[in-house]
Amino acid sequence: MPAGGFSGPKGGGTEFEAKITPIVIISCIMAATGGLMFGYDVGVSGGVTSMPSFLKKFFPVVYRKTKNEIDSNYCKYDNQGLQLFTSSLYLAGLTSTFVASFTTRKLGRKPTMLIAGVFFLCGTVLNAAAQDLAMLIIGRILLGCGVGFANQAVPLFLSEIAPTRIRGGLNILFQLNITIGILLANLINYGTNKITGGWGWRLSLGLAGIPAGLLTLGAIFVVETPNSLIERGRLEEGKSVLRRIRGTDNIEPEFLELVEASRVAKEVKHPFRNLLKRRNRPQLIIAVALQIFQQFTGINAIMFYAPVLFNTLGFGNDAALYSAVITGAVNVVSTGVSIYSVDKLGRRILLLEAGIQMFLAQVAIAIILGLKLKDNPAESTLPKGLAILVVVFVCMFVSSFAWSWGPLGWLIPSETFPLETRSAGQSVTVCVNLLFTFVIAQAFLSMLCHFKYGIFLFFSGWVFIMSVFVLFLLPETKNIPIEEMTERVWKQHWLWKRFMDDHEGGGAVFNGLSPGLHFRHSVHVLFLSLSLCES
Repeated sequence: MPAGGFSGPKGGGTEFEAKITPIVIISCIMAATGGLMFGYDVGVSGGVTSMPSFLKKFFPVVYRKTKNEIDSNYCKYDNQGLQLFTSSLYLAGLTSTFVASFTTRKLGRKPTMLIAGVFFLCGTVLNAAAQDLAMLIIGRILLGCGVGFANQAVPLFLSEIAPTRIRGGLNILFQLNITIGILLANLINYGTNKITGGWGWRLSLGLAGIPAGLLTLGAIFVVETPNSLIERGRLEEGKSVLRRIRGTDNIEPEFLELVEASRVAKEVKHPFRNLLKRRNRPQLIIAVALQIFQQFTGINAIMFYAPVLFNTLGFGNDAALYSAVITGAVNVVSTGVSIYSVDKLGRRILLLEAGIQMFLAQVAIAIILGLKLKDNPAESTLPKGLAILVVVFVCMFVSSFAWSWGPLGWLIPSETFPLETRSAGQSVTVCVNLLFTFVIAQAFLSMLCHFKYGIFLFFSGWVFIMSVFVLFLLPETKNIPIEEMTERVWKQHWLWKRFMDDHEGGGAVFNGLSPGLHFRHSVHVLFLSLSLCES
């Protein structure tokens, strides 16, 4: 792409000269492998937990249920230990996030990515070599720690090293890598399940070492971000790195703004206290609601347990894994649709359209299963034609989520919080998301057992509620500069404008900042607030 400056958000902004240099492209590709690793861990667990050899070794009770034609169709995989194998990763990620925020701020983005890579490698070795359930769970916990560190450092690294005009695309590259990781895991599970001798699950878990190794090597060879160097007082080194990654000597304006951003970040004393003020409640309510709603669409239940779910619905083992591959591919393609359309169509239209599509798909699945899949396996199996139709509806659901609630659940909170509370708001967003990811992962198989086909009606009910929420309470933020959100969004909304009459202090220190600084500075303040949260 040609060199050139960035004109900033509409309404003004500083222009910085920046070329898209090879060092930026290579660094971002290497860093984004953290997303690949995360996605692989999400996808691989559902596949191996449907493999008979894996169940026979670690969960013999579940294995016997899968072979027993008397047990309920919906309850074969209902086991807390089996659910803990999946969910422990997310609980570990939630707790390690706070430690990772400290290392990211004190040591830098590059060392934090290296720590994540080491956690991933150790967890992979333990999982692939596991001889008992304890070893298996410890391995998943180590992988979860890697997720916590990677999800803190990698998006920040990508935001800081990329030229502003391609920053959005490179950040979505991280999420795109997550979907690719899920797809690769499903493909590998499909292949390893055919290996005779009962050791295919070890290969599935062990191949996670490839993206883990790439992330570790990348963390060794990539440059540290100039933002990190400057905020740790290494100004000359930061200026040198900035010159290298921008491919120009004209970096003084951007350098001075980074120095000012670092200074202002240190003046934010109580971001979490500011977050609770009346004028910030609309953003807080929306951010928390979006994270809860994102999980209660049921998407993670499907992505975590897709092969198990399809097995439960009467598919053969190979067919279950094959169906999971199809849904993974749909997930990747549909994420690309979001990249193309989010700034053209807007946030609300994508969320509302997806709400209708997800609702119809889940209701249709519930009707098919309620009519054709009886509780007793000896009395009922799902006909092939209807089984294919279930896969089609699942793909319909996954595609709509991937271009709406998946990326927008993260995008909208990041662009709605004002600067003085953006750090604390993003911290709350991450914590709530991981907490409810853990809850759904730990509860889904038990819910499937008790609700049976009604599980899809349960999630469709939530989809209806969240769509009503979007219709009445979520304002459109398309093409609105971050620094103008209060005047053009919150003060214009029929309900949220009532909260905009709180003029207590908390934002005056930022009034002199340029729009470019507002946008760039947000990532700095995020990690300052996380460190305050720790203390």
